[in-house]
Amino acid sequence: MSDNLQQAAEARAASVIGLARELIRRPSRAGIDDYGPVLGVLEDWLTAHGLPHRRLHDAAGELVGLLVEIPGGRPGAWWTLDACVDTAPYGDETAWSFPPDSGDIVDGWLRGRGAADSKLAAAMFCHIAADLMSHAADLHGGLAVLLDVDEHTGGFGGARAYLTDPAAARPAGVMIGYPGLDDVVVGGRGLWRASVAVHAPSGHSGSSRAVVGAISRAAHLVRLLDAADLPSVDGASVFPLPPKLSVTSFHGGQGFSVTPDRCDLNVDIRTTPTFDAHDAETLIRKAVAELDAELPAPKPTEITPVATWPPFRLAEGEQPAAALLNAAAEAGVMVRAKTAGPSNIGNLLAGEGIPATAGFGVPYEGLHGIDERAHLAELPQVYTVYRRAVLQLLGG
Repeated sequence: MSDNLQQAAEARAASVIGLARELIRRPSRAGIDDYGPVLGVLEDWLTAHGLPHRRLHDAAGELVGLLVEIPGGRPGAWWTLDACVDTAPYGDETAWSFPPDSGDIVDGWLRGRGAADSKLAAAMFCHIAADLMSHAADLHGGLAVLLDVDEHTGGFGGARAYLTDPAAARPAGVMIGYPGLDDVVVGGRGLWRASVAVHAPSGHSGSSRAVVGAISRAAHLVRLLDAADLPSVDGASVFPLPPKLSVTSFHGGQGFSVTPDRCDLNVDIRTTPTFDAHDAETLIRKAVAELDAELPAPKPTEITPVATWPPFRLAEGEQPAAALLNAAAEAGVMVRAKTAGPSNIGNLLAGEGIPATAGFGVPYEGLHGIDERAHLAELPQVYTVYRRAVLQLLGG
């Protein structure tokens, strides 16, 4: 990069950091804080820079995000940059070594909840949109920037409102601004989730009548699930991760003297292209049938599916992954294409037939934990990579 370009990138990075600090100083914990203040900071900035934007609302009328739209002057596909500005909760604030909403910079680290996930990315994407505004007439298609405030709830209300908005152009692909410098995340396992209600006769814990209670039956089901045979990774497969089953919740009974008649479990299965939602449900139903046969109860065990997302993986030559990987290589940033274990908003988009990358950004620490912070030295590089990728996609 030439000295002039380097200086311009550093100046732009300073402006990005300034906006990100203001966002961090407006707490926006999902399901806890009012999102008005953090979105107000963004709306003021977008208005001051002449960027067209509008609010997004869900079916109940709740505010779930902002959408910035930069139409190009020539025909073509629309592409989207997406970053959430709601955050995880703070957790135990006494365990933090600095205030979670500090937004200060110490030893080259931007500190505070949302610094990594994903207020710095939101600020960066707003600046990229501002950069493109001045020569939008030369671009093909258009650029949308989605600023979501319903991400950490798991509801993804901003993305859902965007995709169902008849006034919005449907994107050909999305780049999601999760942090991490070493990887461009091009895929993720899917999920199948269900709640399971295990029944049994209730009784007094001191009774002479022997009863296999709901908790004991549920514990037996957990053992069956833990022993379930899941496929391993096929060496010939392009998907590098195996499926995974976890019992994530177990509730039943209260007090000491009564054996309960019901125990509830939550089961989370991470799926792959060779072990999909149908396979996951079949596995659970087989284990439940075995439980009910081995330890009969007056009422059969009930399975209630809760959520299903498909797995996804983009080929390295598929857009927008190709543009992001190419831009990183051109900027001298060594990255690898990665399939993530956790599911993310890319799975929601995959269910809509929209390809997405779900991570490339600055190094970070403490994401969703204590002392969240983002390293700033790499921000000019990350900014350059995303800007180049967007321009490649828009034919700029």
